[in-house]
Amino acid sequence: MAYSFEQIRQKEEQFQLNTYKKLPISIERGEGVYVFDSEGKRYLDLYGGHAVALTGHCHPEIVAAVQEQASRLVFYSNVVYSSVRAEASEAIVSISPQGMDKVFFCNSGAEANETAMKICRRFTGRNTIIAMEGGFHGRTTGALSATGLGDYRTQFSPILQNHVFAEFGNIDAIRHALNDDVAGIILEPIQSMAGVEMAEDEYYIELRKICSEHGIVLIFDEVQTGFGRTGSFFFGDKIGVSPDIITLAKGIGGGIPVGGVIISEHISKTIGHGEHGSTFGGGPVACAAIQANISIIRREGLVENARRMGARIEEELREVSFVKRLKGRGLLLGVEIDNEATMLRDFLLERGIITGTAAKKNVLRLLPPLILQEQEVDTFIKEMKAFA
Repeated sequence: MAYSFEQIRQKEEQFQLNTYKKLPISIERGEGVYVFDSEGKRYLDLYGGHAVALTGHCHPEIVAAVQEQASRLVFYSNVVYSSVRAEASEAIVSISPQGMDKVFFCNSGAEANETAMKICRRFTGRNTIIAMEGGFHGRTTGALSATGLGDYRTQFSPILQNHVFAEFGNIDAIRHALNDDVAGIILEPIQSMAGVEMAEDEYYIELRKICSEHGIVLIFDEVQTGFGRTGSFFFGDKIGVSPDIITLAKGIGGGIPVGGVIISEHISKTIGHGEHGSTFGGGPVACAAIQANISIIRREGLVENARRMGARIEEELREVSFVKRLKGRGLLLGVEIDNEATMLRDFLLERGIITGTAAKKNVLRLLPPLILQEQEVDTFIKEMKAFA
């Protein structure tokens, strides 16, 4: 049955818990870098369903993989072996930094981050987690305890103990926070929701040295940056920094909900049966999607394309008068403007382009599919200039 937008809006507001502030459209179909609303209007999606549509909407190969797997087996748990889970695990490890030899499957970024913090506490025998001011790691209690963005934690105080915060990008702040109880340091290499904030390369290099010197587990939350979005499969690849644990979610399943944790060998070999689990983690349909997604990214050269298209967007935006600063890497970009970004977002939405905002009110966020091409970039730049 076809519903009008107003019917859809009323039904959702009647029956769905009111926790989301939504754009005034109902998306019903997707194809590549485009989505279509309930009235049939087409939108260029530069938000990617919040960084999820890495290989575009409804990529035929992912659709086929999901359909084929669902026709054979929708689900069985980790109590048995699975060929599709084995292949997805191998595919992820094959693109991971050297020395990272195991993957744990879960269902979301928050679950992946809680898993990572649990593992580092178990491995070190210590309790304290250092997280970053401005960082976001999820909304469950454990993940929220490591979230330093805005008032997310204060809304639900008290939170879990043994979490301390340091200024992002300030290596001296890390040294000041160190003590003998520090088990791990967790950070988003690029703080997306905070406004696409990124530190200098030397910061990440020094973090790695500090963690190695003090036996601290370094966790990169790559829920948004992973799988090629920043122009390398993982953020640290470009600067030669390998964390001990990488957490994943968002785009790794091509739109199918799935999270993951990649673990270095020196930690993974210490983890035994019964120390962690997830009923739906590594389900057959999700694993089929992961495997297809990685295959597409590699075959279509999407990591390289993210670099090229990101550079093109930055080059073109430098000519737009109201753009004050460009932040980020690859196709995770923050466009700092001289006014509130919601005005620009709404202007673009009216003209058929979906973008995002951030905690910093003057930052427009771009998280498009990695299949973005020059013609779509040109469409976006044309409308940006029209706003001026």
